[in-house]
Amino acid sequence: MANANVRVRFCPSPTGNPHVGLVRTALFNWAFARHHGGTLVFRIEDTDAARDSEESYQQLLDSMRWLGFDWDEGPEVGGPHAPYRQSQRMDIYKDVAQQLLDGGYAYRCYCTAEELDERREAARAAGRPSGYDGKCRVVTPEQQAAYEAEGRPSIVRFRMPDEAITFTDLVRGELTFTPENVPDYGIVRANGAPLYTLVNPVDDALMEITHVLRGEDLLSSTPRQIALYKALIELGVAKTVPEFGHLPYVMGEGNKKLSKRDPQASLNLYRERGFLPAGLLNYLSLLGWSLSADQDLFSMEEMVAAFDIKDVNANPARFDLKKAEAINADHIRQLDVKAFAEACEPWLRAPHAPWAPEAFDQAAWEAIAPHAQTRLTVLSDITANVDFLFLEEPAEDEASWAKAMKEGSDALLRTARAKLADAEWTADAIKAAVVAAGEEHGLKLGKAQAPVRVAVTGRTVGLPLFESLEVLGRERTLARVDAALAKLTA
Repeated sequence: MANANVRVRFCPSPTGNPHVGLVRTALFNWAFARHHGGTLVFRIEDTDAARDSEESYQQLLDSMRWLGFDWDEGPEVGGPHAPYRQSQRMDIYKDVAQQLLDGGYAYRCYCTAEELDERREAARAAGRPSGYDGKCRVVTPEQQAAYEAEGRPSIVRFRMPDEAITFTDLVRGELTFTPENVPDYGIVRANGAPLYTLVNPVDDALMEITHVLRGEDLLSSTPRQIALYKALIELGVAKTVPEFGHLPYVMGEGNKKLSKRDPQASLNLYRERGFLPAGLLNYLSLLGWSLSADQDLFSMEEMVAAFDIKDVNANPARFDLKKAEAINADHIRQLDVKAFAEACEPWLRAPHAPWAPEAFDQAAWEAIAPHAQTRLTVLSDITANVDFLFLEEPAEDEASWAKAMKEGSDALLRTARAKLADAEWTADAIKAAVVAAGEEHGLKLGKAQAPVRVAVTGRTVGLPLFESLEVLGRERTLARVDAALAKLTA
């Protein structure tokens, strides 16, 4: 059921190349917002100056545009809760942190890293939980003054309630966390910089986010955030606690969570290989969700119409590159020919193409495009499929040459050349000429066309041969057959 009050957010950090797991999270948030006629907030979490970069920020924006995601509030769009970059909201976090301190919801912790490590080790040795033990929960004014005089730095910790926290996860059902497993936690560093644990829920509160859909790896932080939300409500900063849904892990090789270091995790890899945004998103949507049990191929419009976060599976989803490629190939075949031809053109021109810019022939490309469309898995495959049209000579492939050029191939090629020279230059007539040449040498079509294909295209497999020769033209075809004959008889 549509609910225009739904407000979700996608809030990546601009650190390095976008990751396909991040894209899956963005997709589910986008589909959820669009399904309900709600609002998608695009927020940039760039408070980590050591890791965030302007280049990664611009790459994020470019990736979102390439994928076809539109957002209702955020960078380049604006909105009532601007700014949407956390680095520009530091005064807000400072003010909220002070309100939490003043209200007793947070306190200053003067424990040094060495003291914390020592107490954690002792807790582990005694079989107790090793989280923060609450030593600074009650610090007298005299102790605080002594610490300050000593020059001890302090962080700000949030005071967790001494009670279990239960919530209903939209993906996993009811979950309960007991106090000993959720100790007090830091929200402001000693240098005054706010931590993710503060800025993320504060922004969600101020931007009135109703549903937080995020990765399973953040599940352990949810009870802490719920407690903080309740404090923010009491302070008048927040209105409600959002609903949470934690999306399943995306697994890579060896049953391990797909990480940024995995080669197949980078979004840029799929852009460079020529995945269609619709094909990649269709596949990523299947990592934890499905339109129906017997339908893997669908449009984003169909996904939006059907998407319900409660249908997301809590079990880890395995990333299968071959299935991603197969779905992308299906989306390529669904394009109309004009759209397909336009989509391929970046791979037919510099810097991707191995031929000179002036060698590209637009008319030849448009003629061969319908025959190429059914052969591609990704758009970058087009270069090797049509290079015979635009290179001066066919690509060198000695393995293909050795496979096709058997004893007697020179005689077959001479016969085929003579018949091709006299044939009407249409695919059907070209095929008839090769069939006739094969019959004269006692060869069926498959055996007869192999030497012709390698002579003209350089490869044993490729686009439909007779249509390819029709586009290549009689003169260039015969010249390549002549060159092959010269090589065979040298």
